[in-house]
Amino acid sequence: MKQTILAINPGSTSTKVAVYEERHPLLTFALSHSAEELAPFATVVDQFSWRKELILKSLKDHNFDLHRLTAVIGRGGLIHPVEGGVYEVNEELLDDLIHARQQHASNLGGMLAHEIAAPLGIAAYIADPVVVDELIPYARISGLPELPRESVFHALNQKAVARRYAGDTKRRYEELNLIVAHMGGGITVSAHRQGRVIDTSNALNGAGPFSPERSGTLPPGPLVDLCFSGKYTREELQRLINGRGGLLAHLGTTSVPEILRRIDNNDLQAMLVLRAMCYNVAKEIGAMAIALKGKVDAILLTGGIAHNRRLTDFIAMHIDFIAPVAVYPGENELRALAYNALSVLRGEQPLKEYHKIGGPA
Repeated sequence: MKQTILAINPGSTSTKVAVYEERHPLLTFALSHSAEELAPFATVVDQFSWRKELILKSLKDHNFDLHRLTAVIGRGGLIHPVEGGVYEVNEELLDDLIHARQQHASNLGGMLAHEIAAPLGIAAYIADPVVVDELIPYARISGLPELPRESVFHALNQKAVARRYAGDTKRRYEELNLIVAHMGGGITVSAHRQGRVIDTSNALNGAGPFSPERSGTLPPGPLVDLCFSGKYTREELQRLINGRGGLLAHLGTTSVPEILRRIDNNDLQAMLVLRAMCYNVAKEIGAMAIALKGKVDAILLTGGIAHNRRLTDFIAMHIDFIAPVAVYPGENELRALAYNALSVLRGEQPLKEYHKIGGPA
């Protein structure tokens, strides 16, 4: 019997949906949500029923019979820290998604998966949420006890790309040491040691390289001065760190193709800032090589920015002395979700159980 899987990836202004039969996409679509449509909803959770009906209507419009499904999987949200892997959506997980520590559209993924799967009598899953935490103990310690380092990164795409590289090289993810740099609106760089991410940059809270819209690590003294300057409110400062920092702050755009066009028209400031971003990515990769004690099988560059050969070549020039560099452009999160569900259904990886207790499972 072939496995047919519905994958759901809710974003802030869209809901992306795909149906896979085994490893083959049967149907893929994206539902866009305008600011006007979202305005009536006070919170992200309030959007739940509305988004569910949009998904069901679109599947019906595509003449897809829900009873063909074997499982439904949604993107994981900001729950308690967990090990990487696939988790069945249970009551504890649903409660933590509804009462997540931070509002984020990804919190709807497991909720939508469960609501669609339950009437069909099939399983609902999430996989590799952004809060995957497999850090070694001393990677958690910062210079202030009140500010421990946290593991928040692009776990879904990073682990999917790492497994893809392992398959391409006829090896197992669990036997490789890899550095993976996800480069999109946010940038995270992680050290993968034999299937576990033992250290990572936390782009959500402003650490690591700056990116198209995030500030990355900032000089702490001047940042404290800025906080007390009276120039910005707390909310405005948070937006500068996450949303209006990075390339946007320097150049007024998050579009790398646009910046490359400016460079082609002799904009030296654009070239300087873009190279600085890539240089910061390379430095973070170097730091993760230390986490792996120099034993690195490969460095993988992924995410939307990896479509730009000029940037990946610039980064590779700085790091290829560490290990071979492989480029996997884009971030096909729907495929990653579907493949994770399939691997559980085939018995290729274990299904994990979520518990509300904080800390790694």
